[in-house]
Amino acid sequence: MPISSKAVASLPIYRGPLPHITTVERLPVTVYDQPGDASRAVAREIVDLVTQRAAAGKQTVLGLATGSTPVGVYDELIRLHREEGVTFKTVVTFNLDEYWPMPTDALQSYHRFMREHLFDHLDIPRESIHIPDGTLARENILAACAAYEEKIREAGGIDLQVLGIGRTGHIGFNEPGSTIESRTRLITLDSVTRSDAASDFFGEWNVPRQAITMGVGSILAARRVVLLAFGEHKAPIVRKAVEEAPCSHVSASALQQHADARFVLDRAAAARLSRFESPWVVGPLDSMGLEWTDQLTKKAVIWLSLKLGKPILKLTDEDYNEHALQDLLSCRGRAYDINIEVFRSMQDTITGWPGGKPGASRRPHGGSDAFPKRVVIFSPHPDDDVISMGGTFIRLCEQGHEVHVAYQTSGNIAVWDESADRHVDFVEEFCKAFDVGSPTSDGRAREIADRIRRFLREKPPGAVDIPELQAVKGLIRRTEARAGARYSGVKPEHIHFLDLPFYETGRVRKKLIGPDDIEITVKLLDEVRPHQVYAAGDLSDPHGTHRVCLAAVLGGLEAAKDRPWAKECQLWLYRGAWQEWEPHEIEMAVPLAPDEVVRKRMAIFKHETQKDRALFPGPTDPREFWQRAEDRNRDTARLYDRLGLPEYEAIEGFVRYKP
Repeated sequence: MPISSKAVASLPIYRGPLPHITTVERLPVTVYDQPGDASRAVAREIVDLVTQRAAAGKQTVLGLATGSTPVGVYDELIRLHREEGVTFKTVVTFNLDEYWPMPTDALQSYHRFMREHLFDHLDIPRESIHIPDGTLARENILAACAAYEEKIREAGGIDLQVLGIGRTGHIGFNEPGSTIESRTRLITLDSVTRSDAASDFFGEWNVPRQAITMGVGSILAARRVVLLAFGEHKAPIVRKAVEEAPCSHVSASALQQHADARFVLDRAAAARLSRFESPWVVGPLDSMGLEWTDQLTKKAVIWLSLKLGKPILKLTDEDYNEHALQDLLSCRGRAYDINIEVFRSMQDTITGWPGGKPGASRRPHGGSDAFPKRVVIFSPHPDDDVISMGGTFIRLCEQGHEVHVAYQTSGNIAVWDESADRHVDFVEEFCKAFDVGSPTSDGRAREIADRIRRFLREKPPGAVDIPELQAVKGLIRRTEARAGARYSGVKPEHIHFLDLPFYETGRVRKKLIGPDDIEITVKLLDEVRPHQVYAAGDLSDPHGTHRVCLAAVLGGLEAAKDRPWAKECQLWLYRGAWQEWEPHEIEMAVPLAPDEVVRKRMAIFKHETQKDRALFPGPTDPREFWQRAEDRNRDTARLYDRLGLPEYEAIEGFVRYKP
């Protein structure tokens, strides 16, 4: 039965911002549970401003940003225009920046980005749209930058400036060292910025080295500024920009000096702010609308243990009193009792039987008593299963469970052109060696091979692959995934390739999740009727695929929630190469022995095109994916050891999803 568009978005209902009471943050910060909530709120703020000024006979001048962060705002503006009749005819826009040199119709051009994501869908007059020109000759840039500033002044200045923030803390392309007086200019991009942009250009070597950007001074001249940041990977730089003194090395920190600037974050991007990371050092919890729940108590005790370098069971009343946790003692009793409570809760997370042990009465996972269990492991890319939970994957198979693995996307954009060319060569040589196929089919194969090779010879930097090359790259990832799953113990008939439609654009930027993605997911779930489901929960994935794939799993489970099998089904979230769960979050910790760590590594090695040097390694990190995974798992084991728990070689951590 087709899945309705309502089921697509088994999304949380809209929630308003979380309370903001802190003396640590140096400028206003608004935090929402979900990025969608934040985006809708900012879009409504923009619409209210446009409507109010239009009613007074005034135009509204907006400063706009590009990148994935503001897309949710732009989507909501489009919806408000189409469904609620909001007009933008009185709006004038100025974009922050553009790569240089950059043709306006190039795939990575911000001109094209803004047309596709906003301008083609609104009624803003074309003459009211302004974006820096990346096609200018170098000798004309200085004059053009001065003219851009003059146009902003002639328009009356920017009423509301929308910003994102880069990992170096840049706003616009104002890299570290940009002064507070800087204006629109040509700037050389930081290596971190170019690395972060590499995926959009199909390789860092294709990223332009320079860009034209409005300056920090240009941004501060706006009457109101809203900076958006979503995701865990933005949390460290958000904290620097918000809680530390202004510094030219973090250009976003200059917003502290603006009379009407604020940060709008989701909970993940706000995670390193003091009021979320260690609220007890900010002030009384009741002043922030918080109380000493079991989870917050666990977080505080772990924080204290690690801060002092003492195992949990050795913490004393004095330790609590001297480190801002007097309130915890007064609410929950003496240190001895709190220590035992938290220690036992950590101890109970450890299990060598992730699918449940026959006859065991006490395990952290609970769930169905069935043994063996039917298990589905959803893997966003073809290697996330073994990278993120390879040890647990192998353990589930060895312990006799019926394990299915579902690869949600083809991962075809993450294959080097040279690898694809080599595989095409292999197919041709295979056909010759064994005289395979008829003359017609051989001719067809040669035709496809010639087309691929001709494209590769003439391929412009950052170009989208032709369908035949995309198919070859997808087949390479598929055979690697199949090899990794078989090595882990999965039966061939239990390996599923979903090829969710949202991914198949040939570009890094994907489509929104749709009913087809949910329907494919539900079909598999109904086929397997799982007791356990595992899915990627590391939303710091720099390309956003993990976030969309998790939405597909959640949407599928929501659509199937009334099925009998769904009543006992549990969803466990793992994390991959970018980040691990915080220790207070982990609800199931699966320890790995030294030989199991090696087996996991060998399963990862089956993904040959991702080894040595992955095409899209994510944020700057020289380690290979298997090294990141091993280091992460060993760090988790060391952390448990430091807290006074048993010492293991490595640990894979999981969190149970609770709607």
